[in-house]
Amino acid sequence: MSEAPQAQFALQRIYIKDVSFEAPNSPAAFTKQWKPEVKLDLNTNGRKVDEQHYEVSVKITVTAKNEGETAFLVELVQCGLFAAVNIPEQQLAPMLGAMCPNILFPYLRENIDNLVVKGGFPALMLAPINFDALYQKKVMEAQAAAQGEAAEQPIQ
Repeated sequence: MSEAPQAQFALQRIYIKDVSFEAPNSPAAFTKQWKPEVKLDLNTNGRKVDEQHYEVSVKITVTAKNEGETAFLVELVQCGLFAAVNIPEQQLAPMLGAMCPNILFPYLRENIDNLVVKGGFPALMLAPINFDALYQKKVMEAQAAAQGEAAEQPIQ
């Protein structure tokens, strides 16, 4: 009697794929009272690299406006290379869509904070993000879209 192949999952590498920091209104931005409006835009993506490896990326854009002017704009793509062997598809999708971004987020948060501070601005500690909830929302939206497309198909 042969046993099923053992499932294996491991983080291989964490890296920055793309980064940009802009402070278009410096030095004038430093002379104003600091009461920023901070906007976040966040996206995750997972892709197969080869038979055993997947790249997961978390892309964030942080825009801070102070008195209506952009104080700084930071874009960062934080990535991880993960090895995944013998993992069923129904388990792999939530791993790539939620678990891996949860692993990457502390690195992304530290890198954003470092860039903002090195740009001359006060520290910016991003609040934790519930990637499990974001993944579930994405799945529900995809299911709703698929049902909508099925409903639009003509009956033959």
